[in-house]
Amino acid sequence: MSEQLPSSTPSVLPAEPGQAPNVPAQPEPPAANRVLREIFSGSALVTVLAVVLALLVAGVLIAATDSGVQSALGYFFARPGDTFQAIGNSVGGAYSSLFQGSIYNFMRPGFANGIKPLTETLTFATPLIVAGLGVALAFRVGMFNIGGRGQILISAAVAGWISWSFPMPFFVHALVATVGAIVGGALWGGIAGLLKARTGAHEVIVTIMLNYVALYLISFMLRTPGLLQATGSNNPKSPAALSTAVYPKLSDLITLFGGGPTTYRVNVGFLIAIIATIFVWYIVNRSSLGFRFRAVGENPSAARVAGINVKMVYVLAMVFSGGLVGLAGADQVLGNTTSGFSSGVDAGIGFDAITVALLGRSRPWGVFFSGLLFGALKAGGYNMQASQQIPIDIVLVVQSVIVLLIAAPPLVRTVFHLPKPGALPRLRRSAGVVTK
Repeated sequence: MSEQLPSSTPSVLPAEPGQAPNVPAQPEPPAANRVLREIFSGSALVTVLAVVLALLVAGVLIAATDSGVQSALGYFFARPGDTFQAIGNSVGGAYSSLFQGSIYNFMRPGFANGIKPLTETLTFATPLIVAGLGVALAFRVGMFNIGGRGQILISAAVAGWISWSFPMPFFVHALVATVGAIVGGALWGGIAGLLKARTGAHEVIVTIMLNYVALYLISFMLRTPGLLQATGSNNPKSPAALSTAVYPKLSDLITLFGGGPTTYRVNVGFLIAIIATIFVWYIVNRSSLGFRFRAVGENPSAARVAGINVKMVYVLAMVFSGGLVGLAGADQVLGNTTSGFSSGVDAGIGFDAITVALLGRSRPWGVFFSGLLFGALKAGGYNMQASQQIPIDIVLVVQSVIVLLIAAPPLVRTVFHLPKPGALPRLRRSAGVVTK
């Protein structure tokens, strides 16, 4: 007696003699999943070329807005060399300042002082990395987490409240406040996942609206005595965190273990970002939960047929995503200051994280290094503005062009004449034989 197939298995209909059997087609994934898969399937070469092209575009803008170049253009046909020299001085000076402000400053005496710009890059990169990991994890499930701003605000409020309201021993206090930030971000992100799973509400709309809810909620609490507003203050600002809750600086740890005195701002939050990257890599690539995440991201209809609870995956993905973004809120409150925070504590990190996730192709280590790149652009951008009088908006142009090019891989391939993925090389004739 033949075995009966499970009801969830598609049956193969009998065909007429001489014809192939009628096999039902696999369900098509939603458009959002297909778009994300196309964006993140690009090669590393396309990513590097997108960054190079963005820097070239920024170089054109730097030269066009430089007063020396504009002056030399007035007599271009008389002395064209002056124009090209002015362009070289303008662009070269800008990118030299960018390097010296983000990697190494050769003008400072000693290696410890020269390497200080790199530590500033790590400081700016830390919240971008952890928030980018959260957005990238949602991308792998085919979801758009646009709610980073709200999740950072809620997590910052929870971490801040714990940091000044509950005295604890050193290290324990910072750990509890960090866990509180993760829980706050996870709950706020989980709202969007739950609404999508239960009602089908699109997570883009829900997370954008939750951004406004969080902004006005935290703004109200910062203006209300007894909630988040500092005692005796009329300004919408929170109390300062207790010193036991503040992340120790890595320079303090170096001094503690016998190193020389340094004044670097980079703190333990960067080590947390490395741990978070390893954690996300393990979850996505080595765990059964990560397999379910990737399956739903590829095709939720096929994953449902295979027995995966797609609704639960949506909820878990947004919980994990919000929790990772919450680490950025903890770093903003506990990492760099002890003077309290305001409603602008997110500092645009929630939206920059989307750019970081796109540039990193939604891969954990790709997000880590793209976070370092954007941290370098931020750290070097301020030095470029101070030394060369170049607007900081040029850095925003570079970021925007990178997003444009990453989201349109065919444009990069067209500019650099790269073949399409999987395309065969052009036909060429060699010794009368046509080869591919």
